[in-house]
Amino acid sequence: MTFKTKGTCSVAIQLELKGDIIESVEFIGGCSGNTQGIARLVQGMPAREAIERIRGIRCGSKPTSCPDQLAHALEQALTQE
Repeated sequence: MTFKTKGTCSVAIQLELKGDIIESVEFIGGCSGNTQGIARLVQGMPAREAIERIRGIRCGSKPTSCPDQLAHALEQALTQE
């Protein structure tokens, strides 16, 4: 699925779940090193665990961040299955 982000430098997140397990994550745009790191760290993790860990993370004074937007994307993906 592709999730359009809001309030971040990245413009979208492409992700794939197998059941509740995160198979792959790719950020479109954003800080390349940080988004690649986040994507690799959550790969193989249960989606609900990732959501608990990254939901609410802020980027500076912004009310959201790439990890927070990934949590939103995962929540949306889980409700679609």
